[in-house]
Amino acid sequence: MTKHAESRLLDPSLLGRAAADSFRKLHPRHMARNPVMFVVEAGAVLATLPLVGLGTRSSLSFQLQVVLWLWATVLFANFAEAVAEGRGKAQADALRKTKTDAVARRLAGAERREEKVAASSLGKGDLVVVEAGQLIPGDGTVVEGIASVDESAITGESAPVIREAGGDRSAVTGGTKVLSDRIVVEITSEPGSTFLDRMIKLVEGAERQKTPNEIALDILLAGLTIVFLFATVTLRPFALYSGGDVSPTVLVALLVCLIPTTIGGLLSAIGIAGMDRVLRHNVLAMSGRAVEASGDVNVLLLDKTGTITLGNRQATQLLPAPGVSERELAELAQVASLADETPEGRSIVVLAKEKHGLRGRELRDLHAHFVPFTARTRMSGLDFEGGRKVRKGAADAVDGFVRGLGGHFPEEVRRDVARIAGEGGTPLVVADGGKVAGTITLKDVVKGGMRERFDRLRAMGIRTVMITGDNPLTAASIAREAGVDDFLAEATPEDKLAFIRKEQAAGNLVAMTGDGTNDAPALAQADIGMAMNTGTQAAKEAGNMVDLDSNPTKLIEVVEIGKQLLMTRGALTTFSIANDVAKYFAILPALFVATFPQLQALNVMKLATPESAILSAVVFNALIIVALIPLALRGVSYRPLGAGRILRRNLLIYGLGGLVAPFVGIKAIDLLLVALKLA
Repeated sequence: MTKHAESRLLDPSLLGRAAADSFRKLHPRHMARNPVMFVVEAGAVLATLPLVGLGTRSSLSFQLQVVLWLWATVLFANFAEAVAEGRGKAQADALRKTKTDAVARRLAGAERREEKVAASSLGKGDLVVVEAGQLIPGDGTVVEGIASVDESAITGESAPVIREAGGDRSAVTGGTKVLSDRIVVEITSEPGSTFLDRMIKLVEGAERQKTPNEIALDILLAGLTIVFLFATVTLRPFALYSGGDVSPTVLVALLVCLIPTTIGGLLSAIGIAGMDRVLRHNVLAMSGRAVEASGDVNVLLLDKTGTITLGNRQATQLLPAPGVSERELAELAQVASLADETPEGRSIVVLAKEKHGLRGRELRDLHAHFVPFTARTRMSGLDFEGGRKVRKGAADAVDGFVRGLGGHFPEEVRRDVARIAGEGGTPLVVADGGKVAGTITLKDVVKGGMRERFDRLRAMGIRTVMITGDNPLTAASIAREAGVDDFLAEATPEDKLAFIRKEQAAGNLVAMTGDGTNDAPALAQADIGMAMNTGTQAAKEAGNMVDLDSNPTKLIEVVEIGKQLLMTRGALTTFSIANDVAKYFAILPALFVATFPQLQALNVMKLATPESAILSAVVFNALIIVALIPLALRGVSYRPLGAGRILRRNLLIYGLGGLVAPFVGIKAIDLLLVALKLA
């Protein structure tokens, strides 16, 4: 889905649907959800009445143009919302194509008799069999078997994933396809409430609810609208008292230009586009509230393994014992690891090759027998036909092995072991019979670029906390190398939950990632809980976001999108309110210049006539909504700056820009109207 190339901001294929939706959204029931635009629509209706013989006619051409541009203002605002929704609806249509009423092989009764039923009839707790080439009929958990599954219909990722019974990779999604083997799945969702159903509802906006910030801004805009409504209504009595008159059409034009129509017309589109941007990163947000809250997050909890580190310990250094060269140690370490298929064993072979140019050899060529690692011996290695024994393993285990063959464990090696452990690494000692050859350092390798990412988060005002089950020494070492602000060592699920509650009690907003059932309580408690799609059903239900790529570090991008959403809303609100200042100088002199010629001094733009001034302001008021649609959908550019710098930047670009743009735009439109003899 979102792994595919991102569609253009304004996809021509979506514009036709959006244009049609713009007219459908004119229904008062829909418009009432947006107080500002509802007033604009009511004003447009009122201004239209004289044109259909229900009022006095004066300057028909002027009135007609004003009315048309008033309706255009409403339609442009609806169009902005429809374009934002359109991309989600297109994604929903694509997802619906993956939904088929497949036939499921349900296991019935204690004898588990197989019967074929419609997938839509499956209920929670039913057991179904799925084999290679078949679609999984519903969301569930693998209770028997292991299989590779194609989840590209959901994630857009073509590479298959492994799903198996037990552990944290047992969850499967309805509509995905089994590519190999046979599994038994226990259905965990009722018909109509599957993960795919929820995705469709969310991406097409059917369940979108206004966020708290959006509601607060709506109230502010409604308040400003009421103030300007009362102010506009009082102007006609003043005009009549002064011996003049102001037509209802002109009063409506004044009202529409003075109320914050720009942000009012774009507010809904900004919120929808924010959720769309999250989705385009393959993250499914369960609500707009979650996306918005991510912008206010100031504490970020991240697992160490697989998130900050690569997830497997890697050999990073060879420390030879006295009297042994580093190349000799490398040869022995490589020999002892030839048949070791663990990530640690393979990394030792790679290190020997990269540092000393030692190429891999075959066991049959060495005439040796591989001794695997066991929990009892805590060593692995080779036994040669001549009786030679090479081992690598834990220091105390190798110490016992060497002493058993009449050798001794050098103090220098013992000090190396202690130092490596103290620095958070894992020491492996290598022995050739009764002789200790040296030590291999295994470390959790921090992913490339993590320090830079954490520096970026720090600049955003977010404190990062690493969660690990490691001991405090190891945790401190990794935290220092990665550049995180704090760490929680030897963490249990209860510790995570307690830590989140403590931070929230201090007034912080907390985000975290998780994939296991044991993470569910913490995911539910966190303000932003991002569950991995490969995780358990419990984790996905507990969180308010699901990462379809199962990449824990993606939470960083989500936080940036949330901040971008808040900044976009703030920037366009600033621009909209600043916009109105220029309109005062355009319309107010035009209203009363006949009665009070002194007001001509306020006509700083030197607009041609009162009619052209009013019409130019109305036209600009409508067109600026269209001009800002790409910015509302894309979001303002975000850089991790302090709150003070962001405010200054916002005021400089969008505050000052909001003051200057209308003066330039209204004057240009005035010149064009006069040239075309439209005013």
